[in-house]
Amino acid sequence: MVTPSPWPFLTAWSAFSVAVGATLFMHSYAYGFEYLSYGLISLLYCMALWWRDVVREATFEGKHTLAVQRGLRLGFILFILSEVMFFFAFFWAFFHSSLSPAVEIGCVWPPEGITPFNPWGVPLLNTYILLLSGATITATHHYMVKGDGLSARGYIVYTILLALLFTAVQVGEYTESTFSINDGIYGSTFFMATGFHGFHVVVGTAFIAVCYLRLLLHHFTTRHHIGFEAAAWYWHFVDVVWLFLFVSIYWWGGK
Repeated sequence: MVTPSPWPFLTAWSAFSVAVGATLFMHSYAYGFEYLSYGLISLLYCMALWWRDVVREATFEGKHTLAVQRGLRLGFILFILSEVMFFFAFFWAFFHSSLSPAVEIGCVWPPEGITPFNPWGVPLLNTYILLLSGATITATHHYMVKGDGLSARGYIVYTILLALLFTAVQVGEYTESTFSINDGIYGSTFFMATGFHGFHVVVGTAFIAVCYLRLLLHHFTTRHHIGFEAAAWYWHFVDVVWLFLFVSIYWWGGK
């Protein structure tokens, strides 16, 4: 392990503040938006300083030995597993409500009055975009290992542009939605699952953008680029979650 850091605790507290602030804001409590804003700002601040310290340890202080790298990989794998359980809760809520619809929603799914999205329109387009971004970040890793920095930088830029395009298309989809998060269990599960996935896309985009800056500054070598590996693993996790969202919520749940 490297030197003890305050950022895990402070980041966890900031994330808790975001969750509490979002709940207060969604239920129109006083100062809900202010508390949500405080949580988001503190989360971004902690994230930036945590990444700064990790970059210093890896690039300038030489503290990322082979043993530390193994620990970092294990820690990030456990983090991704915790994210899997996070989304598992949303899928559980969705399937619990859709496989046995309650009397209160007419015993049908989707509930009466809900017009779901056509899965073969915008959602399918976003699926292509996200899968293509998974291919480009894999190509980035391939060229990084080969020592072709120019190609690696080119493909990571493609990945960032595709990620931004995905977010823009999803925002447009939300704008055209005929239902909202307030429209019963369907609206709640749909927007919680897809919205939190969109939040993970934004975080992943920032993660990859930091890796791009580090590529420009020549922080990575052909053998030592664990920061980029973590970003690529996170992005592939985002890809897989979206495939489950597309199949279960957009396609199967929208019939």
